[in-house]
Amino acid sequence: MTAPAATDVRLAGLTTLRVGGPAKKLITVDTEAELVQTVRDADTNGEPVLIIGGGSNLLIDDAGFDGTVIKINTRGRDADVSSCSGTTLTLAAGEPWDDLVAETVDQGWSGLEALSGIPGLVGATPIQNVGAYGAEISQVLAGVRTYDRKLAQQKTFAMADCGFGYRWSRFKAERDRYLILTVTLQLPLADLSAPIRYAQLAGALGVVVGTRVDAHAVREAVLELRRSKGMVLDVADHDTWSAGSFFTNPIISAETAAKLPEAAPRFGQPDGSIKTSAGWLIEHAGFKKGYGDPPATLSSKHTLALTNRGSATAADLIALAREIRAGVQDRFGIELVPEPNLINCEL
Repeated sequence: MTAPAATDVRLAGLTTLRVGGPAKKLITVDTEAELVQTVRDADTNGEPVLIIGGGSNLLIDDAGFDGTVIKINTRGRDADVSSCSGTTLTLAAGEPWDDLVAETVDQGWSGLEALSGIPGLVGATPIQNVGAYGAEISQVLAGVRTYDRKLAQQKTFAMADCGFGYRWSRFKAERDRYLILTVTLQLPLADLSAPIRYAQLAGALGVVVGTRVDAHAVREAVLELRRSKGMVLDVADHDTWSAGSFFTNPIISAETAAKLPEAAPRFGQPDGSIKTSAGWLIEHAGFKKGYGDPPATLSSKHTLALTNRGSATAADLIALAREIRAGVQDRFGIELVPEPNLINCEL
């Protein structure tokens, strides 16, 4: 059975950027069966489909979406706890991510604490291979169960088959093919965190990289770091009216990295390439915190976030993103790649 539809609902209210025009049709689904049936019906009818979870990684055009928008509200957590193999967690795609992280820390299930404070829903995390402070979802993911829209049947992927990379997966490469239904994680039983992999987090905790510490302490340190950058949602703080980091950190060749200023961050990758900091490039191309003309500016706390100061449009944010991308290209010869999913708009 397909859930009832609403019409001409403005999509701005479903995104953390708070921009976006109306949807031709909006359907909120509470069960997996409704989700699959709604997508199947739209596909059969040739109707464009936009799936929205927490709306934290979307920039939707001011014209809205001329098709079916499906808001995922599915719920379900199943934990299989073993003293030998740890906890196997199977989660519905619509489960709120940070609520899950808080529960795992309280239960003594280690591995997600460095991913605290990330907005959105569980089902979105494998698409981007969500990561922060040295942790990525791929490090603890066991499998993803999907609905394959091309073949109209369910398909389950083991972690090794997900094509994970930096902010990348096969689900992002084939964004309109696989609808994520459930995500399965494998977490060790431990009150201590996974080894701290990120220097800034280690510094905040007063330990060296590689140390394991109390998972609650890691969660609180990560939340404090994210708040200091405007990366924990707060309706009263316009620095959090964003899509998080708007550009991914560039992966460049060693030759390109050698042309950067000596102070530019460089992180060697297993294949010999170099990851550098998009935030550093933006700031040193002349775009400081708070740059721009309201209502669309860089965050006053973090140069990597484009923010809505209250009445910004998608066009305002796209214009600012283009200006920043062009400035970094001119200064350093590196083209920044947007991280959010751009709906009916482009840089």
